[in-house]
Amino acid sequence: MATTVVMPRAGISVESCIIGQWKKQPGDKVSMGEVLFDYETDKAAFECESTAEGTLLECFFEDGDEVPCLVAVCAIGEPGEDVSGLRPGEADSGGAEPEAAPAADVAPVAETTTPATVTAGANIQGVSPRARKAAEELGVDPTQASPTGPRDRVIVRDVEAFAQSLKTGDGFGGRTFGEMVAPQATATAAPVDVEYVDEKFSKIRKTIAAGMMKSLSEMAQLTNHHSFDASAILAYRRACKAGGETMGTETITLNDMVLYAVSRTLLAHPDLNAHLLNGDTMRRFTGVHLGVAVDTPRGLMVPTIFNADKMTLAQISQTTKELAAMCQSGNISPDLLQGGTFTVSNLGVLGVEHFTPIINPPQVGILGVSGTTMRVKEGKDGTISTYQAMGLSLTYDHRAVDGAPASKFARDLCNNLAQFSLLLAR
Repeated sequence: MATTVVMPRAGISVESCIIGQWKKQPGDKVSMGEVLFDYETDKAAFECESTAEGTLLECFFEDGDEVPCLVAVCAIGEPGEDVSGLRPGEADSGGAEPEAAPAADVAPVAETTTPATVTAGANIQGVSPRARKAAEELGVDPTQASPTGPRDRVIVRDVEAFAQSLKTGDGFGGRTFGEMVAPQATATAAPVDVEYVDEKFSKIRKTIAAGMMKSLSEMAQLTNHHSFDASAILAYRRACKAGGETMGTETITLNDMVLYAVSRTLLAHPDLNAHLLNGDTMRRFTGVHLGVAVDTPRGLMVPTIFNADKMTLAQISQTTKELAAMCQSGNISPDLLQGGTFTVSNLGVLGVEHFTPIINPPQVGILGVSGTTMRVKEGKDGTISTYQAMGLSLTYDHRAVDGAPASKFARDLCNNLAQFSLLLAR
């Protein structure tokens, strides 16, 4: 008996996922646990493994479709089995396209008004939402494209192929659409030969863009720039590397030390370890759940180190690296990408001296960590010496935190980092 495979729920907060690419096609043999397709949320990418064994009878959705979690995406069984009762209805699929209706007869159109088109068309119900959108952008009629998608639907590649045929003249007896409609343009217009590539935003890129705009448009953000003498943490880093083989500390980085210092300093500054809710309610946290900005091939991700204030330096270092590795591979659970109470973003390795990080709402603060620069200072006896200074940029929501309390946090953080050994002793 045929059975269905449903769209997995990738985390308790995820409501729908986008199918990336089908790895199996109808008619292929499928084994239990074999990858059927990959899919993505707005945070990460995953692979869907088959929960049944047999032949892939039908795919209910195509590449690029957004599917609600736990909705059937395909049917697996024995060849020839009826799957009509397994297809998700419109009510179940959250607006999934209905099965294509029989193609309507197309009345002949005078050549003077509309150019001739391919004869193998589909009615509008047989066109996927993404194909309709692509057709609008390309300025073509999607119902005139030859359908190649599941259940004889017109999909994006069909619309693109149809639009290309209009450009090359394949559909007009060798003449292009421009030659049919406006032949004078070919004689007066200058040739344009500009190479470019259009690439649609991925779901994670769209989420980042929307989040950044929302953050900047709804908050009164202000950034204070500070610096501290990094000699202590640089010396501690050298000691960790020197004793790495015996002490197991060789992987502790400057960023780990900053995260450790932030997790301790925030406890004395609860206004920054907080969320601003509905623009008028402060939720201050008794524990520090530290967000760490991670650059990945798919875009910026911010996993959370939960209860960082209760971790040792070595535990923070290990957890940070594990979270970063999951982000880089694209298989991190969305549940680990939320719940932060404060965020740290480090661009020091890229040579940045100061920058203005953008707050991740509903948090009220974010710390930007920069690289080290050589500076000069005068000693008590009037002697001049140099030292390595590290820049810190604190962005805070001025609706929730005033300049003085925010600066006090930054001052205390700088002092803790400048005297890192004393901080560890406490």
